Amino acid sequence: MKDLIIAQLQQLVEALQAEGVFPADFSPSLQLDNTKDKAHGDLATNLALAGAKAAGRKPRDLAVLLVERLQAQPALGKAVAKMEIAGPGFINFFLAQDALSAIVPRILNEGAQFGLGQQGQGQKVQVEFVSANPTGPLHIGHGRGAAIGDCLCRLLEATGWEVTREFYYNDAGAQINNLALSVQARVKGLGPEDSSWPADGYRGAYIQDVAQAYLAKETITADDQQVTGAADPEDLDAIRRFAVAFLRREQDLDLQAFGVKFDRYFLESSLYAEGRVEETVQRLIQQGYTYEEGGALWLRTTDFGDDKDRVMRKTDGGYTYFVPDVAYHLNKWQRGFTKVINEQGADHHSTITRVRAGLQALGENIPQGWPDYVLHQMVTVMRSGEEVKISKRAGSYVTLRDLIDEVGCDATRYFLAARAPSSQLTFDIDLARSQSNENPVYYIQYAHARLCSVARQAEDKGYRWSLAQAEPVLDRLASEQEQQLLKWLARFPEILARAAEELEPHQMAQYLRDLAAATHSWYNAQQFLVEDAAVRTARLALAAATRQVLAQGLGLLGVSAPEQM
Repeated sequence: MKDLIIAQLQQLVEALQAEGVFPADFSPSLQLDNTKDKAHGDLATNLALAGAKAAGRKPRDLAVLLVERLQAQPALGKAVAKMEIAGPGFINFFLAQDALSAIVPRILNEGAQFGLGQQGQGQKVQVEFVSANPTGPLHIGHGRGAAIGDCLCRLLEATGWEVTREFYYNDAGAQINNLALSVQARVKGLGPEDSSWPADGYRGAYIQDVAQAYLAKETITADDQQVTGAADPEDLDAIRRFAVAFLRREQDLDLQAFGVKFDRYFLESSLYAEGRVEETVQRLIQQGYTYEEGGALWLRTTDFGDDKDRVMRKTDGGYTYFVPDVAYHLNKWQRGFTKVINEQGADHHSTITRVRAGLQALGENIPQGWPDYVLHQMVTVMRSGEEVKISKRAGSYVTLRDLIDEVGCDATRYFLAARAPSSQLTFDIDLARSQSNENPVYYIQYAHARLCSVARQAEDKGYRWSLAQAEPVLDRLASEQEQQLLKWLARFPEILARAAEELEPHQMAQYLRDLAAATHSWYNAQQFLVEDAAVRTARLALAAATRQVLAQGLGLLGVSAPEQM
């Protein structure tokens, strides 16, 4: 219905251009917004306000002309019951009931395909997310990245993109060396309280788990590689390989419990082993964007909008951390990913400009502003009104597994994805565990379960119906609650498309909460299994359509749609 009205507005603009009412170069961005107050109709456009100056008319006078012409359009006759001019020149559209109820057979006919789009047109997109270094269990920040990143992938797939999920991690460097030294110390029987414990060692109880598995000569399979432990406490290289494999396996087990999978794991060490980092540096030198100063090699990132130039190669010969990032993203580009989305913590903000600058300087015709970034803010975990700061296993932070074990996968996923990534998030454990309307994931799932219960009761009573029987009687869905529910169902394709385009899964989470509210309001106000067969059939059809959309939306967030609660 929205697309129909926008198309009619566009045709009207073109007709008025031909008549000289609008100049030929008038090209408005047609807006048709959902109204917040039902007294103002269902949809509203500001075309008269936006076009008044171009037409040389007062907004309300132009609005009168627009409404007169729109009312003469046969295509709008069945979709729009009436149009009104409000305020300085807004045009409000009141949708016809037949147009609203038509969403029910559409949903039931299309099933799980309802609302899906082809905006991506089958193009490849790579989404990199989580990308945690294998130095310990995944913390709650990683969990937020996992929830947002996985939801992004689901939304993009639902709108026609061919998605590759990628996990990039550092399997070398100072942090990994500290990990190896920490495990080695545990292998030798030392603890964090000993004076000889590594200065920058990891102190969590999981280090002891790694050490015990190493001494027990366990075989670990991670990232298609097998590593076996040994009893030698002096072989630091063997300990390092084992510890990385052990923690990568543990991270994958956490992600599996969280319903997250990846298509590819990319090791930072491979960039060095295959010479990609050195090749990238040499290309930047050849492009003329580098210079030597103070014994270091610098990249002139200021040529690409950075506030200052950045060191690439330090005086000790080592590369700064953004250099392998440039090499990695060049690899992404060479693999054919013209659209790349990196979901990372907000602490990566400072690297965006220099990575993009490095890519621009390579002369590969990489578009400015590539890749896209979605950065999430920190998470604070609360229980009984107090912040939870540590885990029994990790010691210094709350792990993703802690939350999954305490509140379940569904609540954890929903809560971590339900707010804009740019907003800091307070995760209230007590709320997530509660079975109340204040708990949004319970509220949404309960709406679905209620409608499943209606279907079971109808089946038990022998009330069978078909879509063919329902279509002629859908005009019986005339109550205020039914009309509101129909409007929310009709918005699903729009919300899905916008959430994917704007890379904002929380829009779907909020939509589901609004849809659940409309569902509960209808459920509480109406009887379903009434004697009037026409009314009963119409309501059962609406219940089935609503159940379908609730399940689809929850699936896009990776949350289950239980049939009983």
